[in-house]
Amino acid sequence: MSITCSIVAPIFNELDNIPELYRRVCETMDSTGDPWELILVDDGSTDGSTDRIRELAQKDKRVRPVIFARNFGHQIAVTAGWDYARGQAVVIIDSDLQDPPEVILDLVKKWREGYEVVYAVRAAREGETWFKKFTASLFYRLIYRITDVKIPLDSGDFRLLDRKVVDVLKTMRERHRFPRGMAAWVGFRQIGVPYKRAARVAGETKYPFKKMFRLALNAITGFSYFPLQVATFFGFISAGIAILVIPVVVYLRLTGSQAFFGQATTLIAVLFLGGVQLISLGILGEYIGRLYDEAKGRPLYIIREAPKN
Repeated sequence: MSITCSIVAPIFNELDNIPELYRRVCETMDSTGDPWELILVDDGSTDGSTDRIRELAQKDKRVRPVIFARNFGHQIAVTAGWDYARGQAVVIIDSDLQDPPEVILDLVKKWREGYEVVYAVRAAREGETWFKKFTASLFYRLIYRITDVKIPLDSGDFRLLDRKVVDVLKTMRERHRFPRGMAAWVGFRQIGVPYKRAARVAGETKYPFKKMFRLALNAITGFSYFPLQVATFFGFISAGIAILVIPVVVYLRLTGSQAFFGQATTLIAVLFLGGVQLISLGILGEYIGRLYDEAKGRPLYIIREAPKN
């Protein structure tokens, strides 16, 4: 039987959310009358989520568990989900129910109209602090402005991908992954669907500021040379300042001015140039480190259990 829609939900310590996620996905997808499957990717959970996923899979064959050998991260779990998805359309959704499963019907509607990537746009966000909202807004606008790919503002991983899009994404095996950027990069016909992002039902966020920063770094280095260009810009600024200051210093020395005598000026100049050099080396190190990771050629993830396609 051909599967129309695959729902992919990464799971990391979401024991209390799994039953409600399953119930709401069932209600939503059963209303379509089409064959569907729910792929639960267990990303090394330690709170009993793994056993709960296995129980659901035994009770309902439409639930397909993909269980990692350890925690590999949310972006890798998304990748494993579309690797194992069999549907003509693949929906990526968070397991904390902040992305309401009922919105899937709106995504499917646009897909049936001919769109191949339908991304959900966060028109409102409930249950989040002002700091979380501010950093999230800053994150999306920063990525939009400095990356080479125009990633839609306020859109996360919650989206529907046509089978032809998924097949292309499966060929992209870079380790430092940013799925929403990859989905924008491949092109095809894309459209956004606004929705109201709900408050988390249970548990705590898996994306604190540190992980958001790392995700932003992956996005920037994966889709832009902007940091390298910034380093070059600072180099030109430093050289320009030196060229302008040299004749001024020479003139003041010749006229007997005391403005540039002593060690303070030299110390400031050395610290400034040293800071620029260290920042530039750090930027180069980020890109070189990613090249090193790619060169090792290790698998993106290791599976402990997975269904046979």
